[in-house]
Amino acid sequence: MVPVIDVQALDKKLKNKDDFILLDVRTDREYFLSSIQGSIHIPMNTIPENIDKLDKDKEIVVLCKSGIRSEKVCEFLIKNNFKNPKNLSGGIVEWSKQIDSSLIIY
Repeated sequence: MVPVIDVQALDKKLKNKDDFILLDVRTDREYFLSSIQGSIHIPMNTIPENIDKLDKDKEIVVLCKSGIRSEKVCEFLIKNNFKNPKNLSGGIVEWSKQIDSSLIIY
């Protein structure tokens, strides 16, 4: 099972300037509509060829629109020996509802 993190915990990590990677795996169109400041964008379908851009030893919080695609990416990272990937529960939709209502939900 993939470890999860909720939006409140992610908000604390960002405010504390914790050392982790926030990975947005949505499409280019989705990312440019709304994104969380500080995230890096690697679309889900390009993760395999970009896997070397990610630090296997660092905590990686993965997000998508609702948490389904990001869970699949977390599973892929775990299978490729990443030590600490976490799925953002509810994705950008939940982030918009609870943390930043200025984000466009599509």
